[in-house]
Amino acid sequence: MLDFVMRLDGPIELGLLYALMALGVYITFRILDFPDLTVDGSFTTGAAIAAILITNGVNPWLATLAAFAGGMLAGICTGLLHTKGKINGLLSGIIMMIALYSINMRIMGKPNISLSQEANIFGSIDPIYIMLVIVIIGKLLLDAFFRTDLGLALRATGDNKRMIRSFGANTDTTTILGLSISNGLVALSGAVVAQQSSFADIGSGIGMIVIGLASVIIGEAVLGTGSVFRTTLAVVCGSIIYRIVVAAAYEIPWLEASDLKLITAIIVIIALVVPTINRAMKQRSQARRRSSELLATQGKTKGGAL
Repeated sequence: MLDFVMRLDGPIELGLLYALMALGVYITFRILDFPDLTVDGSFTTGAAIAAILITNGVNPWLATLAAFAGGMLAGICTGLLHTKGKINGLLSGIIMMIALYSINMRIMGKPNISLSQEANIFGSIDPIYIMLVIVIIGKLLLDAFFRTDLGLALRATGDNKRMIRSFGANTDTTTILGLSISNGLVALSGAVVAQQSSFADIGSGIGMIVIGLASVIIGEAVLGTGSVFRTTLAVVCGSIIYRIVVAAAYEIPWLEASDLKLITAIIVIIALVVPTINRAMKQRSQARRRSSELLATQGKTKGGAL
C-alpha cells in the first residue's frame, strides 16, 4: 500500500493531462446537454497538429495553441451540422468523428509520429507543475467566461432553449460556441498528452469520450455540484481520481494494461448506478417514514375518538 502511495505522482500527472479533456466533455454533456462524440476525433486532431508543427520546427507553445484552434474548428463543424444542417446531435458528432480520422491521417501523413527528439512545452520541468499551472489557468478562465452574459446564455441554452430564445438569444450561436470551446479543450489535452508521451498516434483518441464522462461523473459524485467554480473543480478532481482508481485496479494481479477500456467501462457503470441506487433507497426510506407517521397519526385519531 505504501509503495502504491509513493507512486501516485504518475496517476496525478495523467489526471492533470486529461483534465482539460474532461472540462471539454463537461461543457457538452452537462451544460449543453449535447452528446458530442467528436471528442474521440478532436483529441487526436490536437495531438496531430502539435506533433506535425513541432517536428517542422515550430515553437511547442505555438504548436499547442494551434492544436487548440484546430479543435475549435472541429467543434464548429459539428455545431454547423447540427444547427444549420438540422442533423441529430448524436449523429453530427459521429459524422465528424469519422471524418476527423481521415483528416488526422492527412495532417500526420502516417499513423504515428515520434517526438522523442523534439522540444516540448515541458522542457526539463516536471510535467505535473506545468500541467497544474495550465489546468488552473484554463479552469479559472472557463469560470470567468461562464459568468459573462455570453457564458450565461450558453449555460441557459442547455437548460431551456425555448426560454433563452424568448430573451432574444441565438441558441444556434451559443451551441456552436459551446461545441467549439469544448473540442478546443479536448484538442489542447491531446496536444499536451502527445508531448508528454513523446508521440502522436492516429488511434490515441479512441475511448476519450468515455474517459471524459467517467471523470465528470466521479468528480460530481465526490465533490458534488453547485457553483460553476465548484463544478469545474469537481471535474478536474474527477479526472485525477479516475486515474488513481485505474492505477489501483492495475494492482490487481490478474488485470493487464489491455484491460483499460474494460476498467473504464466498469468505473462509469458504478458511478452511474450507485447514485441511482442511493436515490432509490432514500425514496423508499422516506416512503416508509411517511407511512409510519401516517399510521401513528391515524392511531392517535382513533384513540382520541374512543
